[in-house]
Amino acid sequence: MPASLVISAPASGVGKTTLTLALARAWRKRGLNVQCFKSGPDYIDPAFHAAATERASVNVDSWAMDRSTIAHLVSRGGDADVVLAEGSMGLFDGVAARGVSGTGATADIAEMLGWPVVLVIDPSGQAQTAAAIAAGLRDYRAGVRLAGVVLNRVASPRHEDLVRRALKEAGIKVFGALPRHAEISLPKRHLGLVQAEEQAEIGKLIDEAARFVAEHVDLDAVLHAAGKWSPQAVANGLNVTPPGQRIALARDAAFSFVYPHMLEAWRAAGAEIVPFSPLANEAPDASADVCWLPGGYPELHAAKLAANARFRSGLRVFAETRPVHGECGGYMVLGAGLTDADGISHEMAGLLGLETSFAKRRMHLGYRLAELAAPMPGHQPGARLRGHEFHYSTILAQPDTPLAVVHDATGAVIAETGSRRGHATGTFFHLIAEDR
Repeated sequence: MPASLVISAPASGVGKTTLTLALARAWRKRGLNVQCFKSGPDYIDPAFHAAATERASVNVDSWAMDRSTIAHLVSRGGDADVVLAEGSMGLFDGVAARGVSGTGATADIAEMLGWPVVLVIDPSGQAQTAAAIAAGLRDYRAGVRLAGVVLNRVASPRHEDLVRRALKEAGIKVFGALPRHAEISLPKRHLGLVQAEEQAEIGKLIDEAARFVAEHVDLDAVLHAAGKWSPQAVANGLNVTPPGQRIALARDAAFSFVYPHMLEAWRAAGAEIVPFSPLANEAPDASADVCWLPGGYPELHAAKLAANARFRSGLRVFAETRPVHGECGGYMVLGAGLTDADGISHEMAGLLGLETSFAKRRMHLGYRLAELAAPMPGHQPGARLRGHEFHYSTILAQPDTPLAVVHDATGAVIAETGSRRGHATGTFFHLIAEDR
Protein backbone atom coordinates (compact mmCIF):
# COMPACT_ATOMS: atom_id res chain seq x y z
CA MET A 1 0.00 0.00 0.00
CA PRO A 2 1.36 3.47 -0.85
CA ALA A 3 2.53 5.82 1.86
CA SER A 4 0.18 8.82 1.66
CA LEU A 5 0.55 12.45 2.73
CA VAL A 6 -1.02 15.85 2.16
CA ILE A 7 1.35 18.83 1.99
CA SER A 8 -0.44 21.90 3.34
CA ALA A 9 0.18 25.15 5.21
CA PRO A 10 -1.59 27.92 7.13
CA ALA A 11 -1.65 30.15 4.02
CA SER A 12 -0.51 30.60 0.43
CA GLY A 13 3.08 31.50 -0.38
CA VAL A 14 4.64 29.48 2.43
CA GLY A 15 6.45 26.89 0.27
CA LYS A 16 4.03 24.00 -0.33
CA THR A 17 4.94 23.56 -3.99
CA THR A 18 8.68 23.69 -3.39
CA LEU A 19 8.48 21.12 -0.57
CA THR A 20 6.19 18.84 -2.60
CA LEU A 21 8.54 18.90 -5.59
CA ALA A 22 11.60 18.41 -3.41
CA LEU A 23 10.16 15.45 -1.52
CA ALA A 24 8.91 13.86 -4.74
CA ARG A 25 12.27 14.18 -6.49
CA ALA A 26 14.27 13.11 -3.41
CA TRP A 27 12.21 9.92 -3.08
CA ARG A 28 12.43 9.32 -6.83
CA LYS A 29 16.22 9.45 -6.49
CA ARG A 30 15.89 6.70 -3.87
CA GLY A 31 14.10 4.55 -6.43
CA LEU A 32 10.57 5.08 -5.15
CA ASN A 33 7.60 5.69 -7.46
CA VAL A 34 5.85 8.89 -6.41
CA GLN A 35 2.36 9.97 -7.48
CA CYS A 36 1.32 13.58 -6.94
CA PHE A 37 -2.10 15.21 -6.88
CA LYS A 38 -3.23 18.82 -6.55
CA SER A 39 -6.10 19.72 -4.26
CA GLY A 40 -8.18 22.49 -5.76
CA PRO A 41 -8.51 24.24 -9.13
CA ASP A 42 -4.88 24.80 -10.13
CA TYR A 43 -3.75 24.04 -13.69
CA ILE A 44 -0.07 25.02 -13.22
CA ASP A 45 1.18 22.91 -10.30
CA PRO A 46 0.34 19.49 -11.86
CA ALA A 47 2.88 20.15 -14.63
CA PHE A 48 5.57 20.76 -11.98
CA HIS A 49 4.54 17.54 -10.25
CA ALA A 50 4.93 15.63 -13.51
CA ALA A 51 8.39 17.14 -14.02
CA ALA A 52 9.42 15.96 -10.55
CA THR A 53 7.93 12.46 -10.67
CA GLU A 54 7.69 11.50 -14.35
CA ARG A 55 4.05 10.61 -13.68
CA ALA A 56 1.02 12.69 -14.67
CA SER A 57 -0.60 14.60 -11.81
CA VAL A 58 -4.30 15.52 -11.68
CA ASN A 59 -6.54 17.81 -9.65
CA VAL A 60 -8.99 16.62 -7.00
CA ASP A 61 -11.61 19.13 -5.94
CA SER A 62 -14.24 18.63 -3.24
CA TRP A 63 -16.39 21.57 -4.38
CA ALA A 64 -16.68 20.47 -8.01
CA MET A 65 -16.29 16.67 -7.79
CA ASP A 66 -18.24 13.96 -6.03
CA ARG A 67 -16.54 11.31 -3.92
CA SER A 68 -16.61 8.65 -6.63
CA THR A 69 -14.87 10.97 -9.09
CA ILE A 70 -12.20 11.81 -6.54
CA ALA A 71 -11.76 8.12 -5.71
CA HIS A 72 -11.43 7.32 -9.41
CA LEU A 73 -8.78 9.99 -9.92
CA VAL A 74 -6.64 9.07 -6.93
CA SER A 75 -6.80 5.35 -7.74
CA ARG A 76 -3.98 5.96 -10.21
CA GLY A 77 -1.73 6.16 -7.16
CA GLY A 78 -2.43 2.55 -6.24
CA ASP A 79 0.78 1.28 -7.87
CA ALA A 80 3.00 4.03 -6.38
CA ASP A 81 5.23 3.77 -3.33
CA VAL A 82 4.38 7.29 -2.14
CA VAL A 83 1.35 9.48 -2.79
CA LEU A 84 1.62 13.25 -2.22
CA ALA A 85 -1.32 15.65 -2.47
CA GLU A 86 -0.34 19.30 -2.57
CA GLY A 87 -2.91 21.59 -1.02
CA SER A 88 -4.01 25.05 -2.07
CA MET A 89 -4.15 28.18 0.10
CA GLY A 90 -4.42 27.31 3.83
CA LEU A 91 -5.40 23.87 5.08
CA PHE A 92 -9.02 24.76 5.88
CA ASP A 93 -9.56 27.49 3.28
CA GLY A 94 -12.55 26.90 1.04
CA VAL A 95 -15.77 28.65 0.08
CA ALA A 96 -18.62 29.46 2.44
CA ALA A 97 -21.21 27.19 0.80
CA ARG A 98 -20.64 23.46 0.45
CA GLY A 99 -20.32 22.10 -3.08
CA VAL A 100 -20.63 18.52 -4.31
CA SER A 101 -18.59 16.86 -1.55
CA GLY A 102 -17.07 19.78 0.38
CA THR A 103 -16.02 23.41 0.30
CA GLY A 104 -12.92 22.95 -1.86
CA ALA A 105 -10.62 22.97 1.18
CA THR A 106 -7.51 20.81 1.28
CA ALA A 107 -8.77 19.45 4.62
CA ASP A 108 -11.73 17.90 2.79
CA ILE A 109 -9.38 15.73 0.73
CA ALA A 110 -7.22 14.84 3.74
CA GLU A 111 -10.26 13.71 5.75
CA MET A 112 -12.04 12.02 2.86
CA LEU A 113 -9.02 9.89 1.96
CA GLY A 114 -7.54 9.55 5.44
CA TRP A 115 -4.19 11.00 4.40
CA PRO A 116 -2.12 12.64 7.18
CA VAL A 117 -1.04 16.26 6.77
CA VAL A 118 2.49 17.64 6.75
CA LEU A 119 2.32 21.37 7.46
CA VAL A 120 4.81 23.82 5.99
CA ILE A 121 5.23 26.54 8.60
CA ASP A 122 7.01 29.82 7.85
CA PRO A 123 7.94 31.30 11.28
CA SER A 124 9.29 34.55 9.84
CA GLY A 125 8.66 37.36 12.30
CA GLN A 126 7.59 35.00 15.09
CA ALA A 127 8.85 32.15 17.23
CA GLN A 128 6.63 30.33 19.77
CA THR A 129 3.54 31.67 18.03
CA ALA A 130 4.31 29.31 15.13
CA ALA A 131 3.61 26.41 17.51
CA ALA A 132 0.28 27.97 18.50
CA ILE A 133 -0.70 28.20 14.85
CA ALA A 134 0.31 24.59 14.16
CA ALA A 135 -1.56 23.39 17.27
CA GLY A 136 -4.66 25.30 16.23
CA LEU A 137 -4.60 23.69 12.80
CA ARG A 138 -4.07 20.27 14.36
CA ASP A 139 -7.10 20.63 16.63
CA TYR A 140 -9.49 22.54 14.36
CA ARG A 141 -11.14 19.53 12.71
CA ALA A 142 -11.27 16.10 14.32
CA GLY A 143 -11.15 14.12 11.08
CA VAL A 144 -7.89 15.72 9.87
CA ARG A 145 -4.71 14.16 11.28
CA LEU A 146 -1.48 16.13 11.53
CA ALA A 147 1.68 14.08 10.90
CA GLY A 148 4.10 16.91 11.70
CA VAL A 149 5.64 20.08 10.34
CA VAL A 150 8.51 21.30 8.20
CA LEU A 151 9.77 24.77 9.07
CA ASN A 152 10.64 27.00 6.13
CA ARG A 153 12.71 30.21 5.92
CA VAL A 154 14.16 29.88 9.41
CA ALA A 155 16.29 32.95 10.21
CA SER A 156 19.02 31.42 12.41
CA PRO A 157 19.89 28.42 14.61
CA ARG A 158 18.59 30.32 17.65
CA HIS A 159 15.32 31.05 15.87
CA GLU A 160 14.98 27.39 14.90
CA ASP A 161 15.64 26.28 18.49
CA LEU A 162 12.90 28.54 19.87
CA VAL A 163 10.34 27.26 17.41
CA ARG A 164 11.34 23.62 17.84
CA ARG A 165 11.06 23.84 21.64
CA ALA A 166 7.58 25.33 21.40
CA LEU A 167 6.42 22.68 18.93
CA LYS A 168 7.80 19.91 21.13
CA GLU A 169 5.87 21.28 24.10
CA ALA A 170 2.74 21.27 21.93
CA GLY A 171 3.36 17.62 21.03
CA ILE A 172 3.99 18.34 17.34
CA LYS A 173 6.77 16.56 15.49
CA VAL A 174 9.27 18.63 13.48
CA PHE A 175 10.65 16.78 10.45
CA GLY A 176 13.17 19.47 9.59
CA ALA A 177 13.90 23.18 9.25
CA LEU A 178 14.86 24.92 6.02
CA PRO A 179 16.95 28.09 6.13
CA ARG A 180 16.31 30.74 3.49
CA HIS A 181 17.61 29.57 0.11
CA ALA A 182 16.94 31.93 -2.82
CA GLU A 183 18.28 29.49 -5.42
CA ILE A 184 15.18 27.28 -5.19
CA SER A 185 12.59 30.05 -5.48
CA LEU A 186 10.14 29.36 -8.30
CA PRO A 187 9.49 32.39 -10.55
CA LYS A 188 6.00 33.88 -10.49
CA ARG A 189 3.69 36.04 -12.59
CA HIS A 190 0.19 37.42 -12.14
CA LEU A 191 -1.71 34.12 -12.33
CA GLY A 192 0.78 32.16 -10.22
CA LEU A 193 4.00 30.33 -10.97
CA VAL A 194 5.62 30.62 -14.38
CA GLN A 195 4.64 27.38 -16.07
CA ALA A 196 6.95 24.38 -15.92
CA GLU A 197 7.20 24.06 -19.71
CA GLU A 198 8.43 27.67 -19.92
CA GLN A 199 11.38 27.00 -17.62
CA ALA A 200 14.30 25.35 -19.40
CA GLU A 201 16.12 24.78 -16.11
CA ILE A 202 13.17 23.31 -14.21
CA GLY A 203 14.86 19.91 -13.81
CA LYS A 204 17.96 21.47 -12.25
CA LEU A 205 15.80 23.64 -9.99
CA ILE A 206 13.89 20.62 -8.70
CA ASP A 207 17.14 18.69 -8.23
CA GLU A 208 18.56 21.52 -6.15
CA ALA A 209 15.37 21.70 -4.08
CA ALA A 210 15.57 17.94 -3.49
CA ARG A 211 19.22 18.15 -2.44
CA PHE A 212 18.51 21.06 -0.10
CA VAL A 213 15.46 19.44 1.51
CA ALA A 214 17.20 16.07 1.91
CA GLU A 215 19.99 17.90 3.74
CA HIS A 216 17.63 19.56 6.23
CA VAL A 217 14.57 17.25 6.48
CA ASP A 218 14.44 13.69 7.86
CA LEU A 219 12.96 11.95 4.83
CA ASP A 220 12.73 8.61 6.63
CA ALA A 221 10.76 10.17 9.48
CA VAL A 222 8.34 11.79 7.02
CA LEU A 223 7.74 8.43 5.32
CA HIS A 224 7.30 6.70 8.66
CA ALA A 225 4.60 9.22 9.63
CA ALA A 226 2.72 8.76 6.36
CA GLY A 227 -0.54 6.89 6.20
CA LYS A 228 -0.94 3.50 4.53
CA TRP A 229 -3.63 3.89 1.94
CA SER A 230 -5.46 1.36 -0.17
CA PRO A 231 -7.41 2.74 -3.18
CA GLN A 232 -11.11 2.00 -3.36
CA ALA A 233 -12.61 0.02 -6.22
CA VAL A 234 -14.70 2.53 -8.18
CA ALA A 235 -17.30 1.48 -10.74
CA ASN A 236 -17.89 4.92 -12.26
CA GLY A 237 -15.20 7.01 -13.88
CA LEU A 238 -15.25 10.70 -14.69
CA ASN A 239 -18.52 12.38 -15.58
CA VAL A 240 -17.02 14.24 -18.53
CA THR A 241 -18.35 14.22 -22.09
CA PRO A 242 -15.78 15.05 -24.79
CA PRO A 243 -16.70 18.05 -26.94
CA GLY A 244 -16.24 16.00 -30.12
CA GLN A 245 -14.69 12.90 -31.62
CA ARG A 246 -11.65 14.66 -33.11
CA ILE A 247 -10.70 17.76 -31.12
CA ALA A 248 -8.39 20.48 -32.43
CA LEU A 249 -6.80 21.77 -29.20
CA ALA A 250 -4.84 25.03 -29.05
CA ARG A 251 -1.69 24.21 -27.10
CA ASP A 252 1.29 26.49 -26.56
CA ALA A 253 2.55 29.15 -24.12
CA ALA A 254 -0.58 31.26 -24.73
CA PHE A 255 -3.03 28.35 -24.39
CA SER A 256 -1.86 25.97 -21.70
CA PHE A 257 -4.39 26.03 -18.86
CA VAL A 258 -6.01 22.63 -19.26
CA TYR A 259 -6.92 20.37 -16.37
CA PRO A 260 -5.15 17.04 -17.01
CA HIS A 261 -8.19 15.04 -15.89
CA MET A 262 -10.27 16.66 -18.65
CA LEU A 263 -7.90 15.58 -21.42
CA GLU A 264 -7.66 12.08 -19.94
CA ALA A 265 -11.45 11.83 -19.76
CA TRP A 266 -11.80 12.92 -23.38
CA ARG A 267 -9.32 10.27 -24.49
CA ALA A 268 -10.91 7.63 -22.27
CA ALA A 269 -14.23 8.32 -23.99
CA GLY A 270 -12.62 7.63 -27.37
CA ALA A 271 -11.89 11.18 -28.53
CA GLU A 272 -8.73 12.06 -30.43
CA ILE A 273 -6.91 15.29 -29.55
CA VAL A 274 -5.04 17.10 -32.31
CA PRO A 275 -2.94 19.96 -30.87
CA PHE A 276 -2.05 23.08 -32.82
CA SER A 277 -0.13 26.24 -31.94
CA PRO A 278 -1.69 29.65 -32.57
CA LEU A 279 1.62 31.27 -31.62
CA ALA A 280 3.27 29.32 -34.44
CA ASN A 281 0.55 30.67 -36.76
CA GLU A 282 -1.09 27.26 -37.12
CA ALA A 283 -4.79 26.81 -37.89
CA PRO A 284 -6.96 24.09 -36.35
CA ASP A 285 -6.79 20.77 -38.16
CA ALA A 286 -9.33 20.79 -40.98
CA SER A 287 -10.34 17.17 -40.25
CA ALA A 288 -11.37 17.96 -36.65
CA ASP A 289 -15.04 18.23 -35.76
CA VAL A 290 -14.57 20.74 -32.91
CA CYS A 291 -11.97 23.32 -31.87
CA TRP A 292 -11.15 24.08 -28.22
CA LEU A 293 -9.11 27.08 -27.07
CA PRO A 294 -8.15 26.74 -23.38
CA GLY A 295 -6.99 29.53 -21.14
CA GLY A 296 -3.44 30.68 -20.67
CA TYR A 297 -1.59 33.94 -21.18
CA PRO A 298 -2.90 35.47 -24.43
CA GLU A 299 -2.36 38.93 -22.91
CA LEU A 300 1.40 38.32 -22.99
CA HIS A 301 1.25 37.36 -26.67
CA ALA A 302 -1.58 39.57 -27.96
CA ALA A 303 0.50 41.33 -30.62
CA LYS A 304 1.75 38.06 -32.07
CA LEU A 305 -1.69 36.47 -32.06
CA ALA A 306 -3.12 39.54 -33.81
CA ALA A 307 -0.39 39.32 -36.47
CA ASN A 308 -0.82 35.59 -37.12
CA ALA A 309 -3.21 35.84 -40.05
CA ARG A 310 -3.13 32.14 -40.89
CA PHE A 311 -4.28 31.22 -37.40
CA ARG A 312 -7.08 33.78 -37.29
CA SER A 313 -8.39 33.13 -40.80
CA GLY A 314 -8.16 29.35 -40.31
CA LEU A 315 -10.12 29.64 -37.08
CA ARG A 316 -12.81 31.72 -38.81
CA VAL A 317 -13.13 29.21 -41.66
CA PHE A 318 -13.38 26.36 -39.15
CA ALA A 319 -16.15 28.17 -37.23
CA GLU A 320 -18.27 28.55 -40.37
CA THR A 321 -19.26 24.89 -40.16
CA ARG A 322 -18.11 23.48 -36.81
CA PRO A 323 -18.19 24.47 -33.14
CA VAL A 324 -15.38 26.46 -31.56
CA HIS A 325 -15.20 26.97 -27.79
CA GLY A 326 -12.88 29.13 -25.71
CA GLU A 327 -12.22 29.13 -21.97
CA CYS A 328 -11.01 32.32 -20.25
CA GLY A 329 -7.95 33.31 -22.33
CA GLY A 330 -9.33 31.29 -25.23
CA TYR A 331 -12.64 33.13 -24.86
CA MET A 332 -10.80 36.46 -25.03
CA VAL A 333 -9.03 35.41 -28.24
CA LEU A 334 -12.37 34.45 -29.80
CA GLY A 335 -13.53 38.00 -29.10
CA ALA A 336 -13.21 41.19 -31.09
CA GLY A 337 -10.31 42.77 -29.28
CA LEU A 338 -7.88 42.51 -26.38
CA THR A 339 -6.17 45.51 -24.80
CA ASP A 340 -2.85 44.63 -23.22
CA ALA A 341 -1.30 45.96 -19.99
CA ASP A 342 0.27 48.87 -21.91
CA GLY A 343 -3.12 50.01 -23.17
CA ILE A 344 -2.52 48.83 -26.76
CA SER A 345 -5.56 47.27 -28.40
CA HIS A 346 -5.10 44.13 -30.54
CA GLU A 347 -7.60 42.64 -32.95
CA MET A 348 -8.56 39.08 -32.09
CA ALA A 349 -10.48 36.44 -34.06
CA GLY A 350 -13.81 38.29 -34.04
CA LEU A 351 -15.96 35.18 -33.72
CA LEU A 352 -17.56 36.82 -30.68
CA GLY A 353 -18.05 40.47 -29.82
CA LEU A 354 -16.23 40.23 -26.47
CA GLU A 355 -13.72 43.00 -25.76
CA THR A 356 -11.40 42.75 -22.77
CA SER A 357 -8.67 44.86 -21.23
CA PHE A 358 -5.64 44.20 -19.04
CA ALA A 359 -4.91 47.92 -18.81
CA LYS A 360 -7.80 48.08 -16.35
CA ARG A 361 -6.91 45.13 -14.14
CA ARG A 362 -9.39 43.58 -11.76
CA MET A 363 -9.07 40.14 -10.22
CA HIS A 364 -11.88 37.66 -10.86
CA LEU A 365 -11.46 34.58 -8.71
CA GLY A 366 -13.72 31.81 -7.51
CA TYR A 367 -15.79 28.72 -8.21
CA ARG A 368 -18.58 28.95 -10.78
CA LEU A 369 -21.77 26.97 -11.31
CA ALA A 370 -23.26 27.54 -14.75
CA GLU A 371 -26.61 26.39 -16.11
CA LEU A 372 -26.40 26.39 -19.89
CA ALA A 373 -29.05 28.36 -21.77
CA ALA A 374 -27.75 26.99 -25.08
CA PRO A 375 -25.55 24.07 -26.13
CA MET A 376 -21.79 24.19 -26.05
CA PRO A 377 -19.47 21.43 -27.26
CA GLY A 378 -20.12 18.30 -25.20
CA HIS A 379 -23.02 19.72 -23.20
CA GLN A 380 -26.70 20.36 -23.82
CA PRO A 381 -28.96 23.23 -22.66
CA GLY A 382 -29.85 22.86 -19.01
CA ALA A 383 -26.56 21.15 -18.12
CA ARG A 384 -25.08 22.28 -14.81
CA LEU A 385 -21.34 22.80 -15.17
CA ARG A 386 -18.91 23.35 -12.32
CA GLY A 387 -15.74 25.29 -12.92
CA HIS A 388 -13.36 27.93 -11.64
CA GLU A 389 -12.54 31.46 -12.81
CA PHE A 390 -9.23 33.25 -12.27
CA HIS A 391 -8.13 36.20 -14.39
CA TYR A 392 -7.37 39.90 -14.23
CA SER A 393 -9.09 41.08 -17.39
CA THR A 394 -11.89 43.64 -17.42
CA ILE A 395 -14.87 43.25 -19.73
CA LEU A 396 -15.27 46.28 -21.99
CA ALA A 397 -18.08 44.71 -24.04
CA GLN A 398 -19.90 41.37 -23.99
CA PRO A 399 -22.65 42.02 -26.58
CA ASP A 400 -23.54 38.50 -27.71
CA THR A 401 -26.29 36.23 -26.43
CA PRO A 402 -25.38 34.88 -22.97
CA LEU A 403 -24.34 31.26 -22.95
CA ALA A 404 -25.41 30.50 -19.39
CA VAL A 405 -26.70 31.77 -16.10
CA VAL A 406 -23.58 31.70 -13.93
CA HIS A 407 -23.45 31.76 -10.12
CA ASP A 408 -20.53 32.03 -7.75
CA ALA A 409 -20.09 29.65 -4.83
CA THR A 410 -22.49 31.66 -2.65
CA GLY A 411 -25.26 31.42 -5.24
CA ALA A 412 -24.98 35.03 -6.40
CA VAL A 413 -25.47 35.65 -10.14
CA ILE A 414 -22.37 37.08 -11.81
CA ALA A 415 -21.92 39.14 -14.97
CA GLU A 416 -19.46 36.78 -16.69
CA THR A 417 -22.17 34.76 -18.43
CA GLY A 418 -20.14 33.58 -21.39
CA SER A 419 -21.29 34.22 -24.96
CA ARG A 420 -22.53 32.44 -28.06
CA ARG A 421 -22.74 33.48 -31.69
CA GLY A 422 -23.12 31.04 -34.56
CA HIS A 423 -20.87 28.07 -33.91
CA ALA A 424 -18.71 29.98 -31.39
CA THR A 425 -19.13 29.79 -27.62
CA GLY A 426 -16.96 30.95 -24.75
CA THR A 427 -16.82 31.10 -20.96
CA PHE A 428 -14.60 32.82 -18.43
CA PHE A 429 -14.61 29.76 -16.18
CA HIS A 430 -12.54 26.64 -16.74
CA LEU A 431 -14.73 23.53 -16.76
CA ILE A 432 -13.96 20.97 -14.05
CA ALA A 433 -17.00 18.66 -14.02
CA GLU A 434 -20.68 18.38 -14.86
CA ASP A 435 -23.21 17.66 -12.14
CA ARG A 436 -24.39 14.07 -12.41
